[in-house]
Amino acid sequence: MLRVRSADDLRSALRQAREHAINLDGSGMDRVLHLDSKRGLLELQAATAWTELADYLALRGIAIDAFARMPGAPATVGEAVAQAAAGPDGLPVSAHVAALTLFTPDGEMRRADRHGNRELFRLALGGHGVIGVLYSVTLSIASLLKSAAAATEPVELRIDEAGAAQSPACSIECLLPPAALDAYLQDVRLLAEERRITLHGITVRRYQAETETRLPWARQEWAGVAVRFGSKTTLGASVAATEVRRALLTAALSHGGSFPIRDLRDATRQQLETCYPTINEFLADKRRSDPTERLQNPWYRGLLATMRSEPCAVRWGKTD
Repeated sequence: MLRVRSADDLRSALRQAREHAINLDGSGMDRVLHLDSKRGLLELQAATAWTELADYLALRGIAIDAFARMPGAPATVGEAVAQAAAGPDGLPVSAHVAALTLFTPDGEMRRADRHGNRELFRLALGGHGVIGVLYSVTLSIASLLKSAAAATEPVELRIDEAGAAQSPACSIECLLPPAALDAYLQDVRLLAEERRITLHGITVRRYQAETETRLPWARQEWAGVAVRFGSKTTLGASVAATEVRRALLTAALSHGGSFPIRDLRDATRQQLETCYPTINEFLADKRRSDPTERLQNPWYRGLLATMRSEPCAVRWGKTD
């Protein structure tokens, strides 16, 4: 594992990767780089934690504490940007990004925003770190403030089932059109009865739409429904839990729903292409910019495995 803390470290590491594979540890890239008070912009290294960002701005009288308390969200700004993760008001974090600085697989530093290198900008937002290695993110302070002020808490639905807290929990999150929420929740209850599973809890939160990323998971307003259910630790129980998750996903899609692309474990290729019609374009752009596939991570390998899970006309190359 090669630890990097600066742009020079990152450039050197990627050039080394031309000769042999390396694993990068970018956790040391966690500093605020520049505050432009006049323009209301803040540039920080990608591994900066939301808690550290909130503390930094609080010392200057700017309150964005809601970003430090986002349930289930990535801990760092860079991870949230790479996933286009939802902010405290349900709007993807990508909406608050004014510019990005990243390194291409061959070690070249590039800056991208909505006007310069726009396609690279759109690919990197929500690109799960496989388009380039994110070095810094420039955020709009006014946009962060507006989002923090509109923060909403997820709604936890009450589950009155004996033993709900006694067995380990599995979970899946699906995305539903708000009008289909009640019908889907009824399907969840019926499935729990048919499969004789114990529901631990159901959490519902609002997600707002965004259209700037090449893989827009929030292409419309969604009700995000996270279902937690009990499962034993045996192999057979693990298989059964997978079947339940897939059934819950299929039910969501039957109501016009979708799923967050950050979690690919239960989707078929057909479901993936239906919910993310630009996925093949994204992969083609990835292969053009990184033909030897130097930049890989578990999400990317899972994506390739899903795309190979059914016959297709395109071969995507090796994942190792």
